[in-house]
Amino acid sequence: MKPSNDSHLARDHNPDARALQARGVALTALGVLLISPDALLIRLADVADGPLVFWRGLLTAIGFALILLASQRGNLAQRFTASLSRMRGCGRTGLWVALLFTGSTLGFVLANQYTRAGNVLIILAAGPLFAAVMSRLWLGERQPAHVWGAILVSLVGVTLLVMDDAGSGSLIGNLLALVCSLSMAANFTLCRTRPALDMSPMLALSGLLTGLCGLLACAWLTANGAESVLTQLWPSQSDDFAQRAGWLVLLCLVLSPLGFTLIQRGPLYLPSAEVALLMLLESVFGILWVWWVLEESLTLRGWVGGAMVLGAMLIKSLIDRRLRHMPATRTPSADASAGGS
Repeated sequence: MKPSNDSHLARDHNPDARALQARGVALTALGVLLISPDALLIRLADVADGPLVFWRGLLTAIGFALILLASQRGNLAQRFTASLSRMRGCGRTGLWVALLFTGSTLGFVLANQYTRAGNVLIILAAGPLFAAVMSRLWLGERQPAHVWGAILVSLVGVTLLVMDDAGSGSLIGNLLALVCSLSMAANFTLCRTRPALDMSPMLALSGLLTGLCGLLACAWLTANGAESVLTQLWPSQSDDFAQRAGWLVLLCLVLSPLGFTLIQRGPLYLPSAEVALLMLLESVFGILWVWWVLEESLTLRGWVGGAMVLGAMLIKSLIDRRLRHMPATRTPSADASAGGS
């Protein structure tokens, strides 16, 4: 069922809806903050494509499953049964969510291997635009003017932020980044079709699908003359193996499951375009992590771009806060009823 075209107006003047909106912003922003060291930790782990996809999928699947089990009540068997029940309750929509999340994960990881990181982030910055268009066409949701303004300013800001690292890149890498951006936007929009249903349990299935793709990639490399699958997945002869594995475990078993569980719950309370917009904060914080830990330089243009993104988010939040504190408007029918009594 499509939401009303005036859903934003109703939300702005409905106290309960305003509280839910604030919760959605808090959950999504916290999730984005948790996953923001993604690019940094991947660089510190320094893992090849196939093994990276495999371990990212397997470890995140374990992390998502542990979160799902922990959210249930009873003994282990009861928690397991309840978790499966929640996954089955997501239905076909949940299966599509798992597939789309898998597509966004594969697109992001592989795009960074085949094109410049700047290109990836610029294409990902178009995600809120894709989500807004999908929401309008699919759900009939209209975005208010200040949301469109924040989307456009943030897109320009991310472009400035990563322009020094952007370039022609490769067509396949740019297409993979586009797949990631479209998949994420479609995922958030699809979740809005079942607004009362939490789709985050399906992320465990997505992790398994991602891990399977990584395993198949390693097997294909082995068949074409590379090292054995086990050697690719477990290069223990490396001097810094334990340290690199530790970074990967921190990212994939802890930060990513916690962060994406919160982000995936964002569409329960926010339009998909606003969830995708908040995701742009990952680009800003991610680059700041690299600048701080690896001491890579950031140009004045990059600082200006980051400030534009943060400023757009701040102004949007202030406008949302002002709208939340506006008194509820009386509808004409209510005024007519009051006049006749």
